[in-house]
Amino acid sequence: MPIFNIHHITRYEYNRPVKESTNEIKIYPYQCPEQETLRHELIISGHPEVQVFTDYWGNRFGSFNVLPLHQELTIESKLVVRTTASSQLRINFHGSFEQLAQEVNGQLQLLELATAESIALQKEIEEIAAHIQERARSVAAAVEYCGEYIFKHFQYIKGITNIETTVDEVLQHRAGVCQDFAHLMLHILRTLGIPSRYVSGYICPNKNGMRGEGATHAWIEAWIPGFGWAGIDPTNNVWVTNNHVKLAVGRHFIDCTPVKGSFKGPARQILSVYVSVGYEDGHTFEEINNVNTPTDGSVTTEDGDSEGFANQQQ
Repeated sequence: MPIFNIHHITRYEYNRPVKESTNEIKIYPYQCPEQETLRHELIISGHPEVQVFTDYWGNRFGSFNVLPLHQELTIESKLVVRTTASSQLRINFHGSFEQLAQEVNGQLQLLELATAESIALQKEIEEIAAHIQERARSVAAAVEYCGEYIFKHFQYIKGITNIETTVDEVLQHRAGVCQDFAHLMLHILRTLGIPSRYVSGYICPNKNGMRGEGATHAWIEAWIPGFGWAGIDPTNNVWVTNNHVKLAVGRHFIDCTPVKGSFKGPARQILSVYVSVGYEDGHTFEEINNVNTPTDGSVTTEDGDSEGFANQQQ
């Protein structure tokens, strides 16, 4: 069972003093049997009191305020986590769509996660879904084929999308990054009636190497009848075992945004995000993102989208 040391720093710098910075953070490890938190230290500028709650999806999140004038806000997370999932797949590949319907019936959250939203290119999604269902004899097989389809037919290219990119735009680009592939896969699976949810977290060092390694990452989990939630990473075309560390789950990225908030003041901000993932053999993977998020005016400025862009577009 591997142990990972994860260091995650989010830093906002302002060109003039701001005040009343109110923030929500979802950088706590998700509580589940597949991972064990050995140590977690959170350091925030000014040492504000952090109130911790649990949201609708079961995510722990913190809320805090920095009221005095300040020109920098740093949120630092130092995490040591052991992944306890088996490196061998134990997913039920015999669960049928009929069995899925029985399990979902009456479960409001599963029903919500099995319902696809309407998009302009829904016909194209339906064609992909039909192609997948023709090959699949079980729910797990359909999920696996879906991840394989995205991996083979969509290019992994950084910089052509952002956190506001829609599924329609991903279909048009035929390219994107982990967040885009997660949203696309969610839409296809929900069109098939398979409950599925967005997952944010970290992808940790692997001897074979993976896209997005050493940085924050996004993948999905699908509900497999006779098994439960199973993670699959369409960016790398792999089922999730013990190289992924989970932070939050939800219907879309917005439910899992690592940091979001607002402040008061006519300031421009510069955001930088540093993430390092250290493996127990001493290897360390690092990534630094610098994002300019200029804002004008003397009212509230949204911080969260900028943090989400820097963290999730891997």
